[in-house]
Amino acid sequence: MSLSHLLSRRAFLVQGALAGVSANAVAPAPSPQTPAAQTPTPQAPTEVQPSTPPATRILADWLVSSPQDAVPDNVRKEAVRSIVNWVGVTVGGSGQQAVVRALATLQPYTGTSSAHLFGRSETLDPLRAAFITGISSHVLDYDDTHLETIIHPAGPVASALFSLAQTRPVSGADLLHAFILGTEIECRLGKVIYPSHYDMGWHITGTCGVFGAAAACGRILGLNAQQMRWALGIAATEAAGLKIMFGSMCKSLNIGRAAENGLLAALLAANNFTSSDESIEGHDGYIFAASRQHDYARLVDGLGQHYEIALNTYKPFACGIVIHPVIDGVLQLRNQHHLKAPEIRSIAIRANPLVLELTGKKTPTTGLEAKFSVFHSAAVALLRGFAGEKEYTDEAARDPQVIALRERVTVAVDPIVQTDEAYITITTTDGQTFTKHVEHAVGSVQNPLSDKDLSFKFTQLATGILPPAQIEELLTFAWNLPEQHNAGDLPRLGALA
Repeated sequence: MSLSHLLSRRAFLVQGALAGVSANAVAPAPSPQTPAAQTPTPQAPTEVQPSTPPATRILADWLVSSPQDAVPDNVRKEAVRSIVNWVGVTVGGSGQQAVVRALATLQPYTGTSSAHLFGRSETLDPLRAAFITGISSHVLDYDDTHLETIIHPAGPVASALFSLAQTRPVSGADLLHAFILGTEIECRLGKVIYPSHYDMGWHITGTCGVFGAAAACGRILGLNAQQMRWALGIAATEAAGLKIMFGSMCKSLNIGRAAENGLLAALLAANNFTSSDESIEGHDGYIFAASRQHDYARLVDGLGQHYEIALNTYKPFACGIVIHPVIDGVLQLRNQHHLKAPEIRSIAIRANPLVLELTGKKTPTTGLEAKFSVFHSAAVALLRGFAGEKEYTDEAARDPQVIALRERVTVAVDPIVQTDEAYITITTTDGQTFTKHVEHAVGSVQNPLSDKDLSFKFTQLATGILPPAQIEELLTFAWNLPEQHNAGDLPRLGALA
C-alpha cells in the first residue's frame, strides 16, 4: 500500500469517522446430586453425544487456575486497548436517554450507594452499577466487536468487573487477567453456537456476555472450582436477550443485564448457591437449548493456548458493525471524487446477508433505529462526510436531505461477501459511475485502529461530558491499567464530581 494511500486513509479516519464526536474463597460445599438424565424426544434438533467434553468442569478448572504469566504480551496489550475503548464509549453514552431513564427507575430502589458511574455524579450499589454501566457502554453502538461471533466482548465483562472492583482492593493486573479470562469464555461460547443461535433470534452479546461476566467476577472473588462451575451454571439460567430489540433501548439493556446477572452469579456461587455441574454441555443445558448446530470442541480445544481478545476490533463508526464496510467505501468514493448529494442518482451496495438481516430498516425515525439502517448510513456518510455519533441522532434520522438520499440506496446481498467486506457503486445524475471494493473495513483485524486512533476516539467521546484535565487523567490511567494498584479507581476517575 502506498504512503499516499495510507495517509488518505488516516485522514479519512480522523477527519471523518471520529469527528464530532478480593475476598478469600470460601470452603467448598458438597456437590449437589445430579438429576436423572432425560430421554431426548425424536424431534430434538440436536443431540448430546457420549464424546461431548465436560465443558463446564474444564472451563471452571481453567478459570480458577490460569496464571497471569501464561498470557502472551500481545494478548494483554489488546486487552488494555479493549478497556480503553470501553471506557471511552461508556463515558460517551452516559447521557443517553436509555441511561437517564434506567437510572430514574432504579434509584428509588437501590441499596447502599458505593459504586461510581462513568460520566455521571450518581452512585449505586454494585449490582445496579453494573447494570447501568453496561447500558452506557453499549447504547451508542460504538463499542468493540469480536467479528467471528459479532459479540461485543468488553461491555458485559468490564461493566461487571469495575463495579465489583469498587467493593474490594483489586490490582490493575489482576483485573486485566480476569477480563481476559472472562472474554475468552464469552467468545468461545459464542463460537460454539454462532450462527445458529443468532439466526434463532438471540442477541449473542447479552446471552454469552453473562457467562464472561460471571467467570471474570468469579476469578476476582477467588471462587474454587466447584463454585466456578456453579457460577457458570447460574449464568446459563440467566442468559437472555433478543435481536428484535435492535433499534430500541432494550438492545443496550441486554448488555446491562448480562453484566449485572454475571456479577450476581459469581456472588451467589461464592455463598455456595448451587447449580448444575453440566449446565453448558448437558442435555437440556445451555448449548443444547440455545442453538441448532454447534461444535462443543470449540469451547475447550486450545484453551489457554490462544486468546480470542487478541482478535478484538474497535468501531470507527457509531452504528451496527456490519454496516462499516459500506460506510468506509462510500466515504472513500465521496472524498476521492468530491461527490455531492444533489448529483447522486443511486448508491448500489452488494454486501453480506447480515447487512439486511440486522440493518435493513429503510425508514428509521429515531437515532437508535438509524444505527441499524444501512440505507441511512450510506446516505448520511455521503451527505455529511462522516458517521460519528451526531449522524445517528433523532435529528439526523429525520433530516429531509438524508431521507431523500437514502431513498436512492439499494442493497443486494451475496453470501460470498464477507462481513467486513462490501462493494459500492455510485452513479451520478450525468451518468458517471464510481465503484469501490472494500476488502476489509477500517477498524477490522486486518485494518485496525491504532492506539492514537483509540485515544482520539476516547477524547472525542468524553469531550463535553468531563473536563479536559479529567479526560487526560482518565485516559492515562486506562492505558496504564496493568501498573495500577487499585483498579477500582478507574470509575471514580471517570465520574462527575
